Amino acid sequence: MFEADFYKVIDSEKLQCTLCPHNCVLKDRQTGICKVRTNFGGKLIAENYGKISSYSFDPIEKKPLYHYFPGKEILSIGSVGCNLHCEFCQNHEISQNGLNGFRNLEDLSASSLINIALRNKNNIGIAYTYNEPLVFYEFMKDAATLAKQSGLKNVMVTNGFINKEPLDKIIKFIDAFSVDLKAFTEEFYKKQTYSKLQPVLENLKTIKKSGRYLEITNLIIPGLNDDFADFENMLKWIRAELGKDTVLHLSRYFPRYKMSIKSTSPEILFEMYELAKHYLDYVFIGNLATNKGQNTYCKNCDNLLIERNGYLTNIVGLTKNGECLNCKEKNITNLYN
Repeated sequence: MFEADFYKVIDSEKLQCTLCPHNCVLKDRQTGICKVRTNFGGKLIAENYGKISSYSFDPIEKKPLYHYFPGKEILSIGSVGCNLHCEFCQNHEISQNGLNGFRNLEDLSASSLINIALRNKNNIGIAYTYNEPLVFYEFMKDAATLAKQSGLKNVMVTNGFINKEPLDKIIKFIDAFSVDLKAFTEEFYKKQTYSKLQPVLENLKTIKKSGRYLEITNLIIPGLNDDFADFENMLKWIRAELGKDTVLHLSRYFPRYKMSIKSTSPEILFEMYELAKHYLDYVFIGNLATNKGQNTYCKNCDNLLIERNGYLTNIVGLTKNGECLNCKEKNITNLYN
């Protein structure tokens, strides 16, 4: 059993996990909201340490990260568990289960993971994803440490619901973040995810200030987070706090897990896309077969820079330094290794 980071003993009967803002107080043999961090005899144990539900080489665009080494691959890994309980979860088979609820887990050491990552010459590093990587924090930290020593990049695909101290420590090892900003109201976060919005917003600002690369995804769910006034407030906040050049992905919702609301209409996505373009330089549409909102255009002269067809990427208008071939405007910082 692997002892977890970030907890404090309250008394002889209870301890408190301090990894995320839930701050779960646990009696002996009691497991936190995440389903994977358990009090065993006064020690908090990370039950999912090295327990991998899946790993695969993916296009970096699948994370989604569109302006972080486009056209490259990344080794994606996941475990089980999550500190949010989203009614619409797209990966509920692993994220809403603990070890007992998912039988096909593979034991993998951090060093073995690095060896796998190094086999693929087009691979830039490791993406901690599929379920919420914060709840396999200790394994992620160990793997990320070795990855950096091996010249690999570390990418975290996360809901961003973490306390300040653990974020400050892990951010030193992570090169890029793909953060799911699920809505822009506390009501949505409380009712639909059983968490809070404000810690996520504070963490987004911390990531931006750290200089780490950041892209944001917003899954649009009809009747729940598609209010245009709330959406516009989110856009204004992103522009003011994170920057006009922050990449935003607008993703189409499909019924999953406990939610049966009909899929997001393409028309709503297109309207939100057009609104977002008034505030941000780079906006994309995901989970929808469309030519709109797929390509990257220069923020200065509108020259076509990157052409996309699904996950097939063709860099057509950029120098090796990420500058527009037409006007020399710097559009992408992380383009080539």
